[in-house]
Amino acid sequence: MRRSLALALTVATACSLGVPAHAQEPSRGRVDFRANLQPIDGFGFSEAFQRAAVIHGLNGLPAPKQKEVVDLLFGRRTGAGASILRLGIGSSADTVYDHMPSIEPADPGGPTAPPKYAWDGDDGGQVWLAKQAQSYGVRRFYADAWSAPGFMKDNGTDANGGTLCGLQGADCASGDWRKAYAKYLVQYTRFYRREGIRITDLGFTNEPDITVSYASMNFTPAQAVEFVKVLGPLARKAGLNLSCCDHTGWDGQQDYTRAIEADPRAARWVTTVTGHAYSSPVTAPQPTRKRTWMSEWGPGGSTWNENWDDGTESSGFAVAENIHRTLTDGGASAYVYWLGASIGATRALIQLDGDAYHVSKRLWAFAAYSRFIRPGATRVAVTAADPALKVSAYRNVGGTKVVEILNTGTTASTTHLALGSPAGHAQAYLTDAGHSVSPVAAARLHGRALSVALAPRSLTTVVLR
Repeated sequence: MRRSLALALTVATACSLGVPAHAQEPSRGRVDFRANLQPIDGFGFSEAFQRAAVIHGLNGLPAPKQKEVVDLLFGRRTGAGASILRLGIGSSADTVYDHMPSIEPADPGGPTAPPKYAWDGDDGGQVWLAKQAQSYGVRRFYADAWSAPGFMKDNGTDANGGTLCGLQGADCASGDWRKAYAKYLVQYTRFYRREGIRITDLGFTNEPDITVSYASMNFTPAQAVEFVKVLGPLARKAGLNLSCCDHTGWDGQQDYTRAIEADPRAARWVTTVTGHAYSSPVTAPQPTRKRTWMSEWGPGGSTWNENWDDGTESSGFAVAENIHRTLTDGGASAYVYWLGASIGATRALIQLDGDAYHVSKRLWAFAAYSRFIRPGATRVAVTAADPALKVSAYRNVGGTKVVEILNTGTTASTTHLALGSPAGHAQAYLTDAGHSVSPVAAARLHGRALSVALAPRSLTTVVLR
């Protein structure tokens, strides 16, 4: 009788979701909320390169719509509920759009001369956005530098790669700028503190393995280790978590991670290992016991795409798969998407278009995780019998529990999960072509068992209380 009741539930719920029902044997799995895996620091994005200023009306977005965009990014009721904001530490001597202005635009006369800092209180719109984020409860601000100012580098410009003067292999006539650059980075965080924003995490390099025409600076693993030992004590004294090294690919980051772990003096200063997922995806944990962040990724492509599941990398479904893989295969403690909102044929979560904006399904894929899995949560062990289901689960500090189920199959199905401990209430939220983190009657509790009806090619988030 119990089996026939579960089957009836599956058929009824599937029909209510507008998907075909199939009388198939439900899959069975287990969630062990006591089997701790990695801690979760949060989910976030960046608005560097003056994208924050565009949200704030630089291209004509009116104030009411600015509020709507901010709410879509940070709001926990109807938005994504992002909990990390990644800030770009500028290095440009000008304020041309798409440049990040430096807090020291001119050479003060050498590395030992008193620095001539300049602070405009805006920082390409990032100060305003950080204050907005803070009003939504965001407490994790990750400031990361793409380059040092050009006068501190061996190529004389903040663009086109180059190396920080004073590092091994980078002897410059102007002298050794390592300590001056370290102080520069810490001073940036002090300016934000003056504005009422406490930066929590600090990075000194972004994609140190490549040379590009915009702000960029190269570090080898050995040079990164060398600079960590200069910056580390200053960062620790300032109460900052030091991260390294934001390599373009997760595999390439492993070389930097191993170099830091192999040097006890460097390892003591680095709090968080950070890597991107462009040149290689997240497929395995980093070789460290430190917390690891996937600190930047965005899909490729040359068109704005609002679709949920069209087979492209920029679809909402593909982004949901990317988040799942990063958290499970990579054991990452944070997922930081590249750009919450931007202009043109962007793959950001939101497209800003003059006095209007457009929302992609990528935002709702992100929201299905970020809104419900909160900072301080712990990922826990899951087993799923159906290979078409990608399942992960989390225990929040406040007591709520979250199960994320990505159904990669093309038919509706149901899954039964043994919970190990009873829950009093289950609420499911569906994200697919027709739903955007929409509450649905898809989850039922049976003592210590959870039954969830799943739409095809969908992401279902179940919150247990």
